[in-house]
Amino acid sequence: METKWLEDFVSLAETRSFSRSAQLRHVTQPAFSRRIQALEAWAGTDLVDRSSYPTRLTAAGTTLYEQALEVLQALHNTRAVLRAHSSPASDMVEFAVPHTLAFTFFPAWVTNLRSDFGPFKSRLIALNVHDAVMRLVEGGCDLLIAYHHESQPIQLDPQRYEMVSLGQEPLAPYVKPGADGAPLFCLPGRVGEPLPFLGYAPGAYLGRVTDLILKQANSPVHLDRVYETDMAEGLKAMALEGHGVAFLPYSAVKKELRARKLVSAAPPEMQQQLQMTMDVRAYREKPSRKDSSKTLAQALWDYLAAHPSNAAV
Repeated sequence: METKWLEDFVSLAETRSFSRSAQLRHVTQPAFSRRIQALEAWAGTDLVDRSSYPTRLTAAGTTLYEQALEVLQALHNTRAVLRAHSSPASDMVEFAVPHTLAFTFFPAWVTNLRSDFGPFKSRLIALNVHDAVMRLVEGGCDLLIAYHHESQPIQLDPQRYEMVSLGQEPLAPYVKPGADGAPLFCLPGRVGEPLPFLGYAPGAYLGRVTDLILKQANSPVHLDRVYETDMAEGLKAMALEGHGVAFLPYSAVKKELRARKLVSAAPPEMQQQLQMTMDVRAYREKPSRKDSSKTLAQALWDYLAAHPSNAAV
């Protein structure tokens, strides 16, 4: 049994809505439902009455809800004590960053930031998007850096959290070129002859943006999913080997594009409709008046807020 199942269950008990709780927990509704089902399997009984709306707890669910509140509070208190023994120094800024941005965007961004803001110590915590967001929510980092698109917003309470833009980045399809320099596979493909597609695993943030690109394309795109993974770097490695078409953020492929190891998989007339621009944003919890221990993190945030960027990364 995982503690996040209990946190999911408490959220469901309080919102009485699977869809709303899935938003608050930063997961898809099917994934959220599977986690509630996993908790029920662990408990050996139904915890939720699914025949009613709004959702209601069963008698067993009510009992577990009361116990879960106590267990989670005890765990959170213990974690706070443990973190007090190993809290980072005030001159260290902790970043929670999804894996793709940790590999592609973050190193170059920090290099540029140090040349303008000045040298500073940093700690990078690379996670999936959900866990990176939860790291911020649970107070385990100073800043969260994540992609944002209006169709796939990160649900953070604006009364509690604030945001600055760090730049913009397009997501587009790429493929290995052949000996003649032309793409091995050229979109949109044909009926009966779909192109091999290297896709993101279900629930991945970039996968949801890719699905939106394909859905909004002016003409049908014919793809056959032959491989999937959570990470853009994994898709890039497969694309470099010629295994198919992958939708990748520009910062992940700019070196390979310059070296002609990858090329656009879309013909010129389709390149605009088969790409989507995402924001790269930094988030933090609004500091309380008594919170003055992380002066460097505050100074860095003040700099970022005074120098918002809308340039492509």
